[in-house]
Amino acid sequence: MPDNTTEHARAGINAKLPALQTWPNQFQKYVITTRFPEYSSVCPKTGMPDYGTLTIQYMPRKECLELKALKMYLLAYRNLGIFYENAVNKILQDIVAAAQPEWCVVRGEFTPRGGLTTTVFARWPGLRATNKASKR
Repeated sequence: MPDNTTEHARAGINAKLPALQTWPNQFQKYVITTRFPEYSSVCPKTGMPDYGTLTIQYMPRKECLELKALKMYLLAYRNLGIFYENAVNKILQDIVAAAQPEWCVVRGEFTPRGGLTTTVFARWPGLRATNKASKR
């Protein structure tokens, strides 16, 4: 198997996905948690499928995520070649851009591969990862 390349590392990060839509929030200071136990994508190196459960938690300000649009957005990852570390961070960035919440956490718990399980956790503000590829 060839070494990991820059193309592997950047795969899927700048993919065009369905738009995340929002609706006007009517309340303050509460938390929304959405679980998506059917996440899947494709490893950009091996072409093998990746599966997991995504948990999205945020405190809305002026906008809430529209759930059907969120579902269509997440389903678009099914055929996308992207490392799951990148997927979690991309999802976080896209949610923050669309809804501008007080804070947001995205957690991906991925099924075992070769005896290893991986959990990826990203939050905003705070441990926010930046996309080096989009700055070039």
